[in-house]
Amino acid sequence: MKAENSDVGDSCGLRAGFGRADITPLNPCFLVGYPHVERISTGTHDPLFASALCLESAGCTLIFISVDLLFISPEWTRDCRARISAVTGIPPGNILIGATHTHSGPQTVDLLVWKGDPVVPPCDPEYLEYSCAGTARAAIEAWHGLTAAEIAVTSANVSGLAGGNRIDPSGPEDPEAGLVMVRRMADGTPLAILAVYGMHPTVLHEDSTLFSGDFIAFTRAHLEKAFGAGVVYLNGVSGNQSPRRFVRAQTFAEAERLGQGLGLRIEESLRSAGRFQSKVPLAASTVKILIEGKTFPPKEVASARLDAAKKNYEELKLAEAGHAEVRTAECTVFGAEEVLTLSMAEASGEAEAFRQKYREAEVQAFRVGDTAIVGWPGEFFVEYGLEVKSRAPVKTFIATMANGELQGYIVTSEAEIAGGYEAQMAVFPAAMGKRFVEATLRLIQTLRAPSPEASP
Repeated sequence: MKAENSDVGDSCGLRAGFGRADITPLNPCFLVGYPHVERISTGTHDPLFASALCLESAGCTLIFISVDLLFISPEWTRDCRARISAVTGIPPGNILIGATHTHSGPQTVDLLVWKGDPVVPPCDPEYLEYSCAGTARAAIEAWHGLTAAEIAVTSANVSGLAGGNRIDPSGPEDPEAGLVMVRRMADGTPLAILAVYGMHPTVLHEDSTLFSGDFIAFTRAHLEKAFGAGVVYLNGVSGNQSPRRFVRAQTFAEAERLGQGLGLRIEESLRSAGRFQSKVPLAASTVKILIEGKTFPPKEVASARLDAAKKNYEELKLAEAGHAEVRTAECTVFGAEEVLTLSMAEASGEAEAFRQKYREAEVQAFRVGDTAIVGWPGEFFVEYGLEVKSRAPVKTFIATMANGELQGYIVTSEAEIAGGYEAQMAVFPAAMGKRFVEATLRLIQTLRAPSPEASP
């Protein structure tokens, strides 16, 4: 099925389109992301968007979609893909949907670890329908708008701008923002930008009650003003990456400072991007891999760990330790509380039901010219992304919180032993991270092909 537009261009060349829909809740609702805080929205600082980029070349069509939500579920993803596919004919596996992971948006996934938190409500079916319809609408708009285009793929080093490793200040981080610039063939004007960068958007905290995309909204706004192009922003491998050690305050002014700084660095790289190409091979492939959930400790063990975490947190506060250290200890308390919830779910049999529900996970890989763009569900520690990048045969960018979730984090074996917040609340063991890495490398290998010649 072909898009309904008159600007076809070279049948062997690239076509691209951009679409957007506002998916901000229409009514006040709970803002999800911080435990034990009853945050009810009081308004909108910046709208929550579903943003879509559609690329088509030689009969293959890909769609990249970002949604300003904390998580998206596999079921919600299937529904969105089905709606898009029904109108466009694009295979579901050629549609990547990634959550930006804002902590200032509505509740969209029922996590097992939040079951014991009395302030976290269940998902609102009406909002899930509203956001799904809006997401499909943005993608279909992008497809309808396909026009002859050319692209350049590049990246920006954004070290020191928006954050780093939140567990260890000298720990691993990935300062690369993967970038795709799309411009119209007709007049060379920018059409869209795809950005993939891994960092928790957690400048805003529990005292903020306005809908917002956090610093990502300011980065996106900067780029759209600078280029007059739509932006699709996918969150990269960010499980242990945050602005915790970089923020001066937890305000919108600070989110703007970080977001604009990141936007400016990305703008500089895009303005010096290499040659553009219109003969760009596209391909997509997905695979389902088997994953195995953890078994959780008895309630007595979990309670003792929670007591120890609380004691450490209180001691650090009394000693007036630095913000980052105290916040890390506080998060460890949150994690220990969630382990206690998981321990009770283990005893009741609910944990086993979740393990069965999440027996399979999707790994998705797109080829855009000589670059691979990968989709992983869940919050992966950056070490896994760095390993894929170091071993992949082509330039690779990885989007996480994509096409579903994994009930939280996939940590490293070292973090699992240390037992911090992320490791405590993880439903899946660190061994699953390696499984994703190996599956991804095999999938990328299937998409390899010779580079096309640049178009004149």
